[in-house]
Amino acid sequence: MNSLAEIEAAIMQLSEGEIRNLSNWLQEYINDSWDKQMEADAKSGKLDWVIERAKADIEANRVKPLDEIFNNS
Repeated sequence: MNSLAEIEAAIMQLSEGEIRNLSNWLQEYINDSWDKQMEADAKSGKLDWVIERAKADIEANRVKPLDEIFNNS
């Protein structure tokens, strides 16, 4: 299987359960890739500005507890 069209055709031949399993596997694969990228970015310092901004927002009292945010939705 070398092309997207071939993969799509193969997926269309799967049962509903197999498609659900494939979907779950693909989501885990994407999540793992995302986690690895975030970890690499954090180690390289690319996210330092986010951490510094969060610290500044906390220091300036510009944050709300998450439960307060979720309960107001």
